[in-house]
Amino acid sequence: MATLRNSSTSNNEIHTQPKLPNDNENLWKQVSDISQVIGEVILFLLKFWFLVGQAFVRLFIPIPPKSVKGEIVLITGAGNGIGRELAFQYASQGATVVGWDINEKGNLETVAEIAKLGYPKAYAYVCNVAKREEVMEVAKKVQKDVGDVTILINNAGIMPCHPFFDHTTEEIHRIMDINVMAHFWTLQAFLPAMVQNNHGHIVAISSVAGLMGVKNLTPYCASKFAVRGMMEALYQDLHTDQKCQIKTTCIYPFAVHTGLFDVKNANMKYPKLTPVLKPKDVAKNIMNAQRRDVFETTIPRHMLSVSYCMKLFPVKALMALNEFFDSYIETDL
Repeated sequence: MATLRNSSTSNNEIHTQPKLPNDNENLWKQVSDISQVIGEVILFLLKFWFLVGQAFVRLFIPIPPKSVKGEIVLITGAGNGIGRELAFQYASQGATVVGWDINEKGNLETVAEIAKLGYPKAYAYVCNVAKREEVMEVAKKVQKDVGDVTILINNAGIMPCHPFFDHTTEEIHRIMDINVMAHFWTLQAFLPAMVQNNHGHIVAISSVAGLMGVKNLTPYCASKFAVRGMMEALYQDLHTDQKCQIKTTCIYPFAVHTGLFDVKNANMKYPKLTPVLKPKDVAKNIMNAQRRDVFETTIPRHMLSVSYCMKLFPVKALMALNEFFDSYIETDL
């Protein structure tokens, strides 16, 4: 009987031991894992090259521009330059324009001209976009007076031009507050309603100086690089929800004759290749990009491709190219 008990115990121990996978099971698991990775890579490459091909086709057959009639378009820096021209062009397409500017006189002139042209009623508000409390307060007035903003164009900016050590601490703070932080404050003010309604478009005016460093513009370049990074990250945040219909567009204009700098100080070795742009032409390109849901573009358009291609070359080669074109803004001091 003792022998039987020992035998039973031995059998129970055998049955309770975990079954180890044999070599064939390990092999099939490895094959399955590798096959899955290969399949994912193939699907990615198909999607990747489809999107590349689609973008190439769009160079020649662009998406038809969507209507902005009835949209509420808020433009910062609407009192002059690009902002004023944007206000005229959006109003001409039936949009309701809301102009923000610290320059009350210029802003009222923009709204008066829109009324004179017989376009839909436009609204003017004095707002220092560098101050969050003021942005939030004026935003409430806009929502009450006009409604939910559906297209936000962060255009306001400043561009002091001089060597790094000639910039004061206060000036650097002011550049970053107006050129960068203002974007965050207006987004905090108007993006929640866009998300709630699942409808809206954010447009940020960066600069070609947000793609490459330029002499005498160190803080300005830093601010425009920041806008570029902010817009790329914002798109990722918004579109974690695949149903999100909010669009983003980032614009990188070359030098524009807006009064931000003295045109006489623009040093262009080959002015026909790198001309100073007119605000009206730039505004037209910005509105066209927004209406076609372009993610990012330079003005002129070819500069974006050139910028990305040049990043493939060594830094010294890039420096040599900069020296060849020799395009920069001379100090304003």
